[in-house]
Amino acid sequence: MNVAIINGQVVPVDGDPIDGGAVLIRDGKIAAVGRDVEVPSGVRVVDAAGRWVLPGFVEAHGHLGVHEESEGWAGQDTNEMTDPNGARLRALDAINPADLGFADALSGGVTTAVIKPGSGNPIGGQTVAVKCWGRTVEEMLVREPVSVKSALGENPKRVYGDQKKLPSTRQGVAAVIRDALMKAQDYKAKRAAAAAEGKPFDRDGTLEVLVRVLDGELPWCQHTHRADDIATALRLADEFGYRLVINHGTEGHLLADVLAARNIPVIIGPLFTSRSKVELRHRSLRNPGILARAGVQLAITTDHPVVPIHFLVHQATLAVKEGLDPEVALRSITVNPARIMGIDDRVGALRPGLDGDVVVWSGDPLDIMSRALQVFVSGREVYTYADGEGVVADPYYRESQGA
Repeated sequence: MNVAIINGQVVPVDGDPIDGGAVLIRDGKIAAVGRDVEVPSGVRVVDAAGRWVLPGFVEAHGHLGVHEESEGWAGQDTNEMTDPNGARLRALDAINPADLGFADALSGGVTTAVIKPGSGNPIGGQTVAVKCWGRTVEEMLVREPVSVKSALGENPKRVYGDQKKLPSTRQGVAAVIRDALMKAQDYKAKRAAAAAEGKPFDRDGTLEVLVRVLDGELPWCQHTHRADDIATALRLADEFGYRLVINHGTEGHLLADVLAARNIPVIIGPLFTSRSKVELRHRSLRNPGILARAGVQLAITTDHPVVPIHFLVHQATLAVKEGLDPEVALRSITVNPARIMGIDDRVGALRPGLDGDVVVWSGDPLDIMSRALQVFVSGREVYTYADGEGVVADPYYRESQGA
């Protein structure tokens, strides 16, 4: 897992591009980035002359492994739609590393994904950040939990409206969230009092998680499309003081100045979809550019499998076509999602100390004709494109990988 990638057009993302640069990875971590990097003896050398070298892309909102490819009911573990408050649920416990989506991710240069429960519940559960290659979730783990998923709008009201139970309206969805957070406030106070008096206290898995949200430890990833639902998300965040991250934000451009002034990040997308429901009537590839120009910190998502995850970079490309700055586009699939989700100490850029997740591209990745040729995760080459075919290294067979 020691490798030097030399002579490439190195794009650190959070620094200036380096023509003829090199990236040195030692023990799975980036050790050096620059033009005059000394390559120790015994290190594997990859000549990237004429090619571009970038950090692995970061998908900030996907369902890899919990909504599996080609598995139907058997591989559908995205939503536990039997309890409107699923804060105790963990996406971690439902991920299948053998999901074909992980191989697709690598072919598109995506090396890290934040896996989230679906949007069927007002409070869906805990999210997790993983690498896109490995045998077990523990082996793939970057950080857990990363945030708590919540949903406003059509999805939860449809799910529970069909069951003839709360919540079946937008006011009901907001009430479920508000009630849960009020209970968490009370629980926190009672827990503190019991600790001060040295008394035993019955723990509650759901409320323990929500206390972490109230304490600012875990951000609140709010599924919301319509502008009025985004306003509700802001209202609830004001009431309870948690860290809000807008997910999807289809009509976020209508409130771009408000979001920018409040420093609320937006994970926008998916962008390659039809307007399949009322909430999506203003979906447009122009919207990322509007948000970015207003000063909103932006990440782009596929919401895999809604859009296949290897099309993440293509969404960025077409957003550039519709007005998004190219530099911001690259940041929106690398360092921005990493920072928004609190994993930028591990991934998202080419910087000494970060994980050795590096992708060698045939050219500018924003060029639709460019390909990911070699993908390294923690310094290990896990995907190779050659002779018209991409091959993912088998994570269950390590001898050939130097493990």
